[in-house]
Amino acid sequence: MSDVRFIPRPLVRTNQWVIFISAVLALIFAEGWFLIVPLLAGISGIVFKYNPIMNIAKLFLKKKQKDYIPEDWEQQQFNQKIAVFCLSVGFISFLLGWKTAGYVFTIMVGIAAFVAILGFCIGCFIHYQWKMYQYKKANS
Repeated sequence: MSDVRFIPRPLVRTNQWVIFISAVLALIFAEGWFLIVPLLAGISGIVFKYNPIMNIAKLFLKKKQKDYIPEDWEQQQFNQKIAVFCLSVGFISFLLGWKTAGYVFTIMVGIAAFVAILGFCIGCFIHYQWKMYQYKKANS
């Protein structure tokens, strides 16, 4: 039996706040470079399983990691892929001068991060619907 991987909620929240604040700054200044920190951290988390934002935040935890509310690692990887996609499209769009696309994708990732901070995970909902679709398709 394998251990379930998890991430302490404060680390996930820190990552969400960084995404949200970066998105707000990118929107206020119409400048995609504000998206680079969460984008590179997200790519690193997906590719190397090392998110520098979460690892810095880990230094500030007051309790042992296991004492915090756990967030499912697999689910967070799925969410991070969606965030990286939106951050990438927003960043590239701003670089290319496609302001409308830059705004749209930056607004989407900003709203998703803020709504997640408030307690509703859009990525979790999408992931659940996808798993249900796969289950129904396999069992029909």
